[in-house]
Amino acid sequence: MLKVIFTLDYEIHGNGDGCPYALMVEPTSRMMKQFESYGAKLTIMADVAEILKFREYKEQFGRDDYHYEAIAEQLRDAILRGHDVQLHLHASYFNARHEQGRWRQDWSEYNFAGLAPNRLKEVVKLGKEFLELSLRPIDPSYRCHVFRAANWAVSPSSNVVQALIENGIEIDSSVFKYGRRDGLVNFDYSTAWSNLVPWRVDENDICARDMHGRLVEFPIYSEHRRLGAFLTPQRFYRAFVSRLHRFSNGSDSPARGRAAGRPRHNGAQNSSPLLRRHAWKADFNQCSGRQLIRALERAELAWGRNEAAVPFVLIGHSKLFTRFNQRSLRSLLACVRERPARFGFGRFADFNLADSVSTPVCTAAA
Repeated sequence: MLKVIFTLDYEIHGNGDGCPYALMVEPTSRMMKQFESYGAKLTIMADVAEILKFREYKEQFGRDDYHYEAIAEQLRDAILRGHDVQLHLHASYFNARHEQGRWRQDWSEYNFAGLAPNRLKEVVKLGKEFLELSLRPIDPSYRCHVFRAANWAVSPSSNVVQALIENGIEIDSSVFKYGRRDGLVNFDYSTAWSNLVPWRVDENDICARDMHGRLVEFPIYSEHRRLGAFLTPQRFYRAFVSRLHRFSNGSDSPARGRAAGRPRHNGAQNSSPLLRRHAWKADFNQCSGRQLIRALERAELAWGRNEAAVPFVLIGHSKLFTRFNQRSLRSLLACVRERPARFGFGRFADFNLADSVSTPVCTAAA
């Protein structure tokens, strides 16, 4: 059976704009309430780098303008209600400054995978410790053991994987097969071992499987599809929001252009976007409910109706969870609830990584 894991990147806009209450707390509250009515669970991937800055601002100025207390309370409440909270990091916030009513980030740390090895270990440790210190008083068994990088940037992999392992992180969920970026961050996940089934990673290449690997990749479900699959109202809304909150063209922006030494993709990748295929992620903000149901059924067909539970990982962002999006999701939530022999709702903790017999970690790729 397939177990649907809803993961939510919990953050404000990438350029530092926005009210955390409006972009994080309020939409997540609606989401938890909706999910609970169907028996679903939410995994909040909390951007601790931002949250720590909101706390620092409160302590420095004596005002909670960035709603740190509401955020901290929501994370505790999520654990009390049976949801999950795990680690997401936009490292460019750790050295951010608050100027003229917005956050000026340290763009030298924008590319998570490009950080120095010791810095990677340091920031992962900071994030993990914050979550465990905050949430263990609510649930003594709570563990921060899952990670997602900002901008999905976990390539090159060796330093990232070592930093996660040394901090006791067991699962990464940043990779989506067919995904490629070439510019502000660089990665190519076209060789990822699966688009669905988790694998123990090769510590030098997160896309490759090593049966003895100490970190497990739970990929965000993706397909290789043509541009027409991306034409939904929700995606147009995302493009509109991104344009409203785009990075400036001045000094206060990430370095533009192609990373040094990174060749341009050639061949089919240089053909017209209308002709080539792209990575279509199971994004519950940008895909319609009907699209996600069909993707779930295709994943089931590819995997087969095996008794072993396989995670179907979806991604979303609190800042994009509109009322329209909320209505569109009802069909997917109902589909999973009404087919318990085929589908279920899950969290990462539902999968026993030590037992390869009862989990799909070491099975053949879908």
